[in-house]
Amino acid sequence: MRITQRTMRRRFVILLFCLLAAIGGLVGRLAYIQIGQSSWLQQMAQATWERNIPVEGTRGTIYDDKGRTLVYTASSPVIMAVPAQVKDKPGTAKALAGILQMNEADVLKMLQKVSAIVYISPRGRRITEQQATAVRNLHLSGIYISEAGKRAYPYGDLAAQVLGITGDYNQGLTGVEKQYDNVLAGQRGYISFYAQANGKRMPGTPEFYQPPADGMDLQLTIDAQIQQFVEREIEQAVAEYNPDHVTAIVEDPKTGSILAMANYPSFNPADWKAYPPSTYNQNLAIWQTFEPGSTFKVVTLSAALQEKKVTLNDRFYDPGYYEVAGRKVKCWKAGGHGSQSFLNVVENSCNPGFIALGERLGKDTLFSYIKKFGFGQKTGIDLPGEGNGILFKLSRVGPLELATTAFGQGVSVTPIQQVMAMGAIANGGILMKPHVVQAFIDHDTGKVVQTVQPTEVRRVIDASTAKQVRDALESVVARGSGKNAYQPGYRVAGKTGTAQVAVNGRYEPGHYIVSFMGMAPADNPRLVAYLAIDYPRPRNGAAVYGGTIAAPIVGRILGDSLHYLGVPPSSAGLPKKASPLEPAKVEVPNFVGMTIGDVKRSALQSGAQLNMEVVGSGKYVILQSPPGGTQVAANSTVRIYLGDTSPNPQAN
Repeated sequence: MRITQRTMRRRFVILLFCLLAAIGGLVGRLAYIQIGQSSWLQQMAQATWERNIPVEGTRGTIYDDKGRTLVYTASSPVIMAVPAQVKDKPGTAKALAGILQMNEADVLKMLQKVSAIVYISPRGRRITEQQATAVRNLHLSGIYISEAGKRAYPYGDLAAQVLGITGDYNQGLTGVEKQYDNVLAGQRGYISFYAQANGKRMPGTPEFYQPPADGMDLQLTIDAQIQQFVEREIEQAVAEYNPDHVTAIVEDPKTGSILAMANYPSFNPADWKAYPPSTYNQNLAIWQTFEPGSTFKVVTLSAALQEKKVTLNDRFYDPGYYEVAGRKVKCWKAGGHGSQSFLNVVENSCNPGFIALGERLGKDTLFSYIKKFGFGQKTGIDLPGEGNGILFKLSRVGPLELATTAFGQGVSVTPIQQVMAMGAIANGGILMKPHVVQAFIDHDTGKVVQTVQPTEVRRVIDASTAKQVRDALESVVARGSGKNAYQPGYRVAGKTGTAQVAVNGRYEPGHYIVSFMGMAPADNPRLVAYLAIDYPRPRNGAAVYGGTIAAPIVGRILGDSLHYLGVPPSSAGLPKKASPLEPAKVEVPNFVGMTIGDVKRSALQSGAQLNMEVVGSGKYVILQSPPGGTQVAANSTVRIYLGDTSPNPQAN
């Protein structure tokens, strides 16, 4: 085929147009990338160049119910490195090791890591200001100092298992710290800069600082002063009885607020790693389950009175045992209590009498009340690690199981369950949900963001029944097995408990948990207090009973706490049943507002035979227990609490 000049021109034009179209497409594509996608590409590039150094927000402060600081975050410097920016790694490692008291080889190994950012740990975390200043003065390339929070505890180990602990990264691990970690933690900020692919900082590029958001503060229901009363008594009990464990709880029965909660063994949350994990991981007050013993009898009594199966004036004969399913269940008193009223049955903590009440109720009714009072299920307290307790399955409850359950044996409960059940009797028959947090507070403004309202779970018994039970329990303290909890001027009601402990399916000889559960004032309870001592070992080999060991401790906790709360003493209520062996009574002078010198002179002038125990330091007496005007046995101990400011303005 012959190719003409015209054909060649046509082909050239077509080729030219194709070339121009291709160039136009490339130009369009380039314009689209440079203009249309420039923002996206810039973000992608910045993301590739950007390096972030995290900055922790301040973890929220935790206060007690009066606004006293229990836990706060103290700012603490942290050393970080960007390995690619460290010019002289051996020299830098040597300099840091000397300041941080670390092994030089360990520091060098961290600086040689192929990582964007490395924390110099463990001693580069939460260093002192002096160490931070020394590092800054060296002007080491690639070394940065950030801030991290370190939890501080003004009251030391007070309420340690309630407050809980935080880990190396400021995260809550136990207690309130864990339960409300998302509230306390806040949000991280960061320091941002641009670096090349090899990690070296881009010259001439700025830093960007995104400030962190602080966590929210918490106000607890815990009262630091009542908590101190409780922990003081636990410390004395440990010194005197050398037990395995001790647990104590104080509650406001009207609201379900927990005012104090403590255990032995305890720990210092500032140095929690130095203690066994079981000490800081387990809050015995809500986790431990055991047979309650006679404190559980308040449930049987409440059910029997509510169902009108008995009155406190009805009579019962105790020969020293009660025969159930061919077995004789013995009373603690050899030979029994003989003929007695059911009020005496409660006062004497007579097992046969409570077995009779259990039989009158029947298993369905008794166990329905046990569940209504909250046993066999979690109370829902706002703390992690709560136990359920264990109840017999109803299908497996025979006559013997019904009998033992009626006096507190064979079932397993937690201390917090017992406290809330007693609280229901104290407040007129309503089971409350326990809680340890009462308010959420903005960390920056100090304003309350949210308050926790008391929560009623259910009505368990009528108010009239609750009053009958309270009256009976006041009689237990005035005339019965709980007389050692008696506090002159305050109407204490309560119940003792002495429970054997089963080990590998058998009751271990000599191993008891002694307890006392009380409330005061009995006519209008402000407080419920519970104490359990696991395996007390009296030095003098004395008998182990809840009435002799636990009752006086709870009595002191209630007496001191009521006096601290300003509850006035009362002469109403049942007088304590006198014993021929009891010493003569003397009246306690009022020492509040005096100086320590005035106290000594006043005590001498009064002629009262009293021992003085001084707590705290300061010029003036700000509190005393028992209060002035109280009648006590001669040679009793009066505690006086010192402070710098007199409660009597004229004394200043």
